[in-house]
Amino acid sequence: MSVSAAGAPAPATTNTLSREPSGTRKGGGFRPEIEGLRAVAVLLVAFYHVWFGRVSGGVDVFLLLTGFLITGSLVRALERDGRIGLAAFWTKLARRLTPAAAVVLAATLAATWLWLPRSRWTDVIAQVRAAALYHENWALARAAVDYLARESAASPVQHFWSLSIQGQFYLLWPLLLGLTALVAARLRVRSDLAFPAVVGLVFAASLAYSVWITGTNQAWAYFDTGARLWEPALGGLLALVVHRIDLPVRLRVVLGWAGLLALVSCGVLLQVSTLFPGYVALWPTGAAVMVVLAGSGTRFGADRLLTWKPLMALGALSYPFYLWHWPVLVCYLAVTDRSLASPLGGVFVLALSLLLALVTSKAVEGGVERLTRAPARRSPAWSLGVAAALLAPVLAATALWSGRIEEEQQARAEEVRTPAYYPGARLAVDPSLLLQEMPVRPDPADASQDLSPHHARGCHVPLTQSEVTVCDAGPADAEHTLALVGASRVAHWYPSVLEAAEDNGWRLLSFTKSGCQFGTGPHTRGGEPFPECEAWNAEAMEILERERPDAVFTSSTRASPAGERVHEGFVERWRQLDALGIDVIGMRDLPRRDTAGAECVESRPLEECVSPAGYSQAAADPAAAADLPGNVTTVDLTEYVCPDGRCDAVIGNVLVFWDHSHMTATYSATLAPVMDEALRGATGW
Repeated sequence: MSVSAAGAPAPATTNTLSREPSGTRKGGGFRPEIEGLRAVAVLLVAFYHVWFGRVSGGVDVFLLLTGFLITGSLVRALERDGRIGLAAFWTKLARRLTPAAAVVLAATLAATWLWLPRSRWTDVIAQVRAAALYHENWALARAAVDYLARESAASPVQHFWSLSIQGQFYLLWPLLLGLTALVAARLRVRSDLAFPAVVGLVFAASLAYSVWITGTNQAWAYFDTGARLWEPALGGLLALVVHRIDLPVRLRVVLGWAGLLALVSCGVLLQVSTLFPGYVALWPTGAAVMVVLAGSGTRFGADRLLTWKPLMALGALSYPFYLWHWPVLVCYLAVTDRSLASPLGGVFVLALSLLLALVTSKAVEGGVERLTRAPARRSPAWSLGVAAALLAPVLAATALWSGRIEEEQQARAEEVRTPAYYPGARLAVDPSLLLQEMPVRPDPADASQDLSPHHARGCHVPLTQSEVTVCDAGPADAEHTLALVGASRVAHWYPSVLEAAEDNGWRLLSFTKSGCQFGTGPHTRGGEPFPECEAWNAEAMEILERERPDAVFTSSTRASPAGERVHEGFVERWRQLDALGIDVIGMRDLPRRDTAGAECVESRPLEECVSPAGYSQAAADPAAAADLPGNVTTVDLTEYVCPDGRCDAVIGNVLVFWDHSHMTATYSATLAPVMDEALRGATGW
């Protein structure tokens, strides 16, 4: 299989992090300064991760160098042979990249089982699978805009997002350049004009998209391949023109040091994780361009540092070092219960990562290289077979493990159906209940999936969705209709409200949206406009005007460590409902915990997993003292979730909160008796 402009074999390939020839001049000459630039970039990534909990811009350099090296390699092959052997190109890449990645992923699964809380297992397994199949960036993009996943701990394989983008680039780029060569040959256009034109168009289109999507949805953009494609494309442009640029030595010296200084200072001066990858990412990529243009061979240039043997040796290990540093750091932080490494702990993380990288390079990558050294074992079939043989056990392990977890979850779900063993909130109602000590349910490992049917049916929509999805339960001709409307902290009441509605024969409409308060605008998120929430609110009001429920169940306050208050726009929205003849049941927001419920239960004694209600909730309900329209009745069930001002992680053997702020569906369901009483008291039904 090949893409050709005339005829023949596959190009030599290069990966920015793997042990490949570092850089190439027009004729394929070695560029030693790029090996050192790799080392600087990977050290920046690791240092900022380990000691500062920040990102540095080093990954952007890797993406640029990917485009620089791969474009140069592919174009030289096209000029030399007239074709790109796609099968040979892709399978050779798989053979080079897979051994180290597969070993790290397998080790991460083992470390997860040994050291990480079970509440994180399901997420880690899913992300290992995504990393092995090179779509981890999309998995993280979905999680980044998932309001319910925003407090999830860092995955030990989340650094594979950049490798996934590189993998997707490797699939696209030879096709694009091969097609460009083919069209240029048919149209009799010089290839040295066609390649820069096409690569420049990709660069411009991707950068424009990146600036737009970063401005509108930066959390998604950070992992979006389309928003990152301009970085390797910029490297590709550089590869196509660098041999034509002959700069004076003095200018090269200035460019080299200025580029190196700009690269090192990027993570200090910019909050990369919240600004990239729009035009701001031109800082580290532009710095890398300056270093590449400076080249090597100057007496006082930055290349004197970049070609220092220890730095070049680290550059040769940069791929396995990058792979190892993050899971080692995540496991260290989990075991030591720290959010950042101590000075000595950070040294330990880096030293262990370097040792593992060295072993991986010599034993694993070197072993595969020795195994496939014979000419008969250099075929695409052999390369593909090696990659498959290494990845298959990882994928099989994720499938078997996740299947086992699902079976255990189902068995545990049956246990909770015995109220005598799992009274939950009933114990808060009647402390005299005889309580037999049982394992906590839902199990912390299952807690993040312990969501109500409201979520399962899609009636709770994510941050990025603006359309309302309505769940309709109960008889259509019911005497009374109740609508549950609001954000995720309204949605977590759904199990108890549904049971109360079913017991009383009411019709229940429900529609909620992550991070979106049911009130008049303007709606913002993180200080930025939130147009999806504006649109969702407008449609929600249209539905309520059409359906005319007897009452709307929604939040009356918002509690946070900054204080509890009646949110802007709530009262005005209630007045609009009053004009429609719809009553409002304003449910006081529950306190937020200072620790995540599930993870605390796994890692600490239960008596330590207590958060004071005053951490985020006012002494008295702010809504009760507000100037409310006559259609509003406020309800406060805090005493059944945080009795006596204590927000225990577990009540009546039932886990109360699965994260910092959302009840488990299991605990919410145990609130049904008090919810029934509260709703009938508020409505008079």
